[in-house]
Amino acid sequence: MKTLVIVAHPNLSASRVNRRLAEEMEKQAHVTVHRLYDVYSDEQIDVAAEQKLLEAHDRIILQFPFYWYSSPPLLKKWLDAVLTYGWAYGSEGDKLHGKDLLIAISTGGPEKAYAPGGYNHYTLPELLRPFQATSNLIGTHYLTPFSVNGVHQVTEEQLDLSVKAYVTYALDPENSPNFKAGH
Repeated sequence: MKTLVIVAHPNLSASRVNRRLAEEMEKQAHVTVHRLYDVYSDEQIDVAAEQKLLEAHDRIILQFPFYWYSSPPLLKKWLDAVLTYGWAYGSEGDKLHGKDLLIAISTGGPEKAYAPGGYNHYTLPELLRPFQATSNLIGTHYLTPFSVNGVHQVTEEQLDLSVKAYVTYALDPENSPNFKAGH
């Protein structure tokens, strides 16, 4: 299975977690890591090239820091530009049908902050619902999101375990301990 990891981090070189996740995925066979902020520093997205890249892969991973309960602005712009009517959705928009979509995020807050009654009041799956709705619209198989939480407190050992878990889950979600059926 060919996997495309779309990394959307405005300052990846300063990111301990997202940088490590991306670097480890680059080492894997049949994986393409596509850094949006490096490719489109001018924010002028080549829609045809992006669509061709998506068509060439079976699993799409959107990897980004989760802040303000959303994605970085370039990823939103990319989604708006690339997932066009007649290509990604609509009566003839079936180019992504049957592909897997995985959201892989990092959060500043700890896992317990994303729970009913927690600091953020909602779970990550609830807050990521717009991505799930997008997946439904474009006909992809929405996988249970992957997250590394509390990035400012993560030790090197914890980060090593998270990186290993990410690679395992991203490449073989159904046989990974992180997989939860029905999400």
